[in-house]
Amino acid sequence: MLDESLKSEIQVAYRRVLDSLELTPRYGQRLMIAEISRTLANIETDESGKRTSNEHVCVLEAGTGTGKTLAYLLSALPIAKARGKRLVLATATVALQEQVLYQDLPALKAHSGLAFDYALAKGRGRYICVAKLDQAMDGGGEDNPTLSLFEQALDAEHGDDFKALVRELGDAYGNGRWEGDRDSWGDAIDDADWRRLTVDHRQCTNRRCGHFGACAFFRARRHLDSADIIVANHDLVLADLALGGGLVLPDPADCVYVFDEGHHLPDKAISHFTHRFSVGGGLRWLRNLRSSLSELNKGLGGQATLARLLGALPVIIEGVEPRLGEVFAMGHQLAQRGEGLEEGEDSLYHRFAMGVVPDALREQARELVTVFAELCRNLESMTDILRESLDPEKSTGLPKEQAEAWLPLLALLHGRALEAHALWQAFAEQDPQDEPPRARWLTLERFQGEPELSFSASPVSAAHTLAKSLWGRCFGAVVTSATLTALGRFERLQERAGLANRYRYQILPSPFDYSRAILSVPPEACDPSNREAHEKAIVDFVEALDEQQAVLVLFSSRAQLRGVERALGKERRQRVLAQDRLPKRELVERHRAQVDAGKGSILFGLASFAEGIDLPGKYLTHVVITRLPFSVPDDPVGATLAEWIESQGGNPFMRISVPDASIKLVQACGRLIRKEADEGRITLLDRRVLTRRYGRALLDALPPFVREIDGVVHRPTA
Repeated sequence: MLDESLKSEIQVAYRRVLDSLELTPRYGQRLMIAEISRTLANIETDESGKRTSNEHVCVLEAGTGTGKTLAYLLSALPIAKARGKRLVLATATVALQEQVLYQDLPALKAHSGLAFDYALAKGRGRYICVAKLDQAMDGGGEDNPTLSLFEQALDAEHGDDFKALVRELGDAYGNGRWEGDRDSWGDAIDDADWRRLTVDHRQCTNRRCGHFGACAFFRARRHLDSADIIVANHDLVLADLALGGGLVLPDPADCVYVFDEGHHLPDKAISHFTHRFSVGGGLRWLRNLRSSLSELNKGLGGQATLARLLGALPVIIEGVEPRLGEVFAMGHQLAQRGEGLEEGEDSLYHRFAMGVVPDALREQARELVTVFAELCRNLESMTDILRESLDPEKSTGLPKEQAEAWLPLLALLHGRALEAHALWQAFAEQDPQDEPPRARWLTLERFQGEPELSFSASPVSAAHTLAKSLWGRCFGAVVTSATLTALGRFERLQERAGLANRYRYQILPSPFDYSRAILSVPPEACDPSNREAHEKAIVDFVEALDEQQAVLVLFSSRAQLRGVERALGKERRQRVLAQDRLPKRELVERHRAQVDAGKGSILFGLASFAEGIDLPGKYLTHVVITRLPFSVPDDPVGATLAEWIESQGGNPFMRISVPDASIKLVQACGRLIRKEADEGRITLLDRRVLTRRYGRALLDALPPFVREIDGVVHRPTA
């Protein structure tokens, strides 16, 4: 139960923020504070503070204007501190992360009376490795085995530019003008250059590194260790969980998580558990390793165990290479056969129906699992010895300087071997019956003029992983977003994110008066199956738009966007600002400038504009949705899931496509009303919303706009 002192602390802080910032209290915001407080305060624990109850998660749909950031900070922070836990705030986009970090948290600290510290968490790969920077500043090449074996081509191609960058970075870091994270550097740093200056968790030697005291990552980590609130993103939380939890962020059992923009979490999770292996790339690094064995023996062979492990490598590599050649031939034949083949601009891909691979390929995968497991064990043993050699209290017979020089390379190779092992294990395994299969596919592309074949495997749902690794391990969690329900229900999110029925779910009331907006399905709306007629209807509608309107026209395909743009008259086309013609930010700035000048403006955008654009007031008075946002599950993961649902007697269109379209339609309509005084019109140019049986459900899931169907107005009932 929420004790009176905590309840009073939250209430007083809320009143102080409202008074100081002259904000109006909102009913939905108060409900959100109460719901989060109730959920977190009711978590039961044992004597050690470990959670023992299982109703520790609340899922809250809170529309734009609710003030959800203030609500979850004010309610979760005091309770997390009182329970001795850390509050981890994870966002899906950089824009929201920056808003929280540079606006919301400073305002809360200044006006609430709550005492707290906060820090931004980033992965190790976002920070410069001082050891690698030091090597690069010293010239690197001759004494840096990683560079000498794998990066000569890069050095030859970008040598002068890279050296100038290294000098600039080193000077800025040494003088304290730069904190060592990639995101705070003024200019964009090329990915290939940055990879040469950073490390992953396997390559990092932590406290054994001679540059540990100056390490940018661990400096930031020390601040993280004392922070009450840690601002992260979904990807970092998921990456930490994939590593076992507690490596970058605190242990999940000691965390209260808030996932803002929570509707992104299932897709983000799936991408974290997708494995990929490029046959050509794998063969290249194995050949590099084999050709460099003499250099490795020269550097490390003086240590007996390392000499034995190095001596075993040629046999292991000889066992891997021919098998990779065989799976390349097998996969190339499957891709060229055309069965289930999809053709893109520069690539072909073949998806295995229901994730089932041919027996011959599965047998090859089993053999590759065995040989890559042996390679992984060999490289892991070598890296363990190198790490021990860095410890002054341990004697391995290998000088510290040699271990320090070779560890990054061997750790890199160990990571690649582990990735290969995981992929082939996914191809070798058979999926359990009565459970969704894993999606498996191969992609044929061209790399430097040569065919490149990649094998990929992915779960079709992250529900089980999230249920076990996140919801099952954390102390408490809040999932929130403006769009969590599909067709007005939470079932689709529960199914995708592994959220249990026993958790708390609530749709919070919006502060907006949606009767200020009209949702129109005009007479010219038609069925998009007649592409020519539909495109002409869009062209005619755009041509007839009022000159002074600020309009956003949302398309479901780039081809139709371009087709409509070409078909417009010259005068109207000059008013159109189309996605991809300019960077998104510049398009929005030009749109605002035209509206400010009283000229009106028309933005043409795709799906990313349906969610990630904010144009309040006069900057957007009309949203035109050209067709219902159904996405065909033609990607390997979606197509495999659809197949499995159909095999179980289900209807993938009604189970996946319609609920997902409902979420996207709500998001698209949500572009119009961003502030309480906003008003305008939403036009839907897809007649299926009136003629198909799912249309009523899609319309009923929308906010209570005034509806205008074929010119007849229908006002929402109270």
